Amino acid sequence: MKLIIVSGRSGSGKSTALHVLEDLGFYCIDNLPIGLLFPLTTEATSGHSGSRLENIAVSIDARNLSDEIANFEAIHQRLLDSGMTTEIIYLDATEQSLLQRFHATRRKHPLSDDETSLPEAIRYEKQLLEPIAQLADLYMDTTDLSMYELRDMVKRRIIGRSEQELALLFQSFGFKHGVPVDSDYVLDVRCLPNPYWDPQLRKYTGMDQQVINFLGSDEMTNRMIDDLTRFLENWLPQFSKSNRSYMTISIGCTGGQHRSVYVCEQLSRYFSRQYSRVQTRHTELPHLNPKASGTS
Repeated sequence: MKLIIVSGRSGSGKSTALHVLEDLGFYCIDNLPIGLLFPLTTEATSGHSGSRLENIAVSIDARNLSDEIANFEAIHQRLLDSGMTTEIIYLDATEQSLLQRFHATRRKHPLSDDETSLPEAIRYEKQLLEPIAQLADLYMDTTDLSMYELRDMVKRRIIGRSEQELALLFQSFGFKHGVPVDSDYVLDVRCLPNPYWDPQLRKYTGMDQQVINFLGSDEMTNRMIDDLTRFLENWLPQFSKSNRSYMTISIGCTGGQHRSVYVCEQLSRYFSRQYSRVQTRHTELPHLNPKASGTS
């Protein structure tokens, strides 16, 4: 049996993620009280429910009692000690993004009232859910994801991975837009030659052959890729041995258009030969070209 716990701040996309899991055959429960987690799994493994509860996904949010959330680590450890295959998926977004989503839907935040404003409720919710966020196997920043992109990301990252298999995401980004908060590793490639300063290359990206030829023929770029490859080859297996389920490796250059995209593609292609669950995401390319795909 497999249990997936979906949590995160209100408006971050928990319901969307839960709906995806339901479509994929999980028995889903929204807003489950934390105190019922262990009884639920005990019932599911008792044999009385047959195969109906073989895969369960539950959503846990700030509507739980604060004392139960504070005690979440002990409950989680009890699940692990029982032999339950458990994964925690934590979704979040920037405060500004969450504010915009609530204003757009005109929904009431579960922690807001006559004495607590919406911004205060959003900040307090982050503090309240910290015990769950700290234990997350996968942290997903949904700030720049549409509902459809989030659905696709959940499918790509969570489904189809064997229990002991490390799932890798290589994503490129631009430092001038901020470092992705869901990064496990952040690799800086701004020291490499920048195609942006070549007027003939500026309009292209690291996915285009012109930039690929430029960076692929540069000795420093090739040395950087070789060094990063050796580093990840040495340390990714150690994370896998420690029961880590997911790794997000973010590669940044100034604008997230040329160097980071190229290096991201090279690393992703190399490690796809060693790991069966490797995805690539270029966070800035959809903003440069609305028709460009953000994932590959």
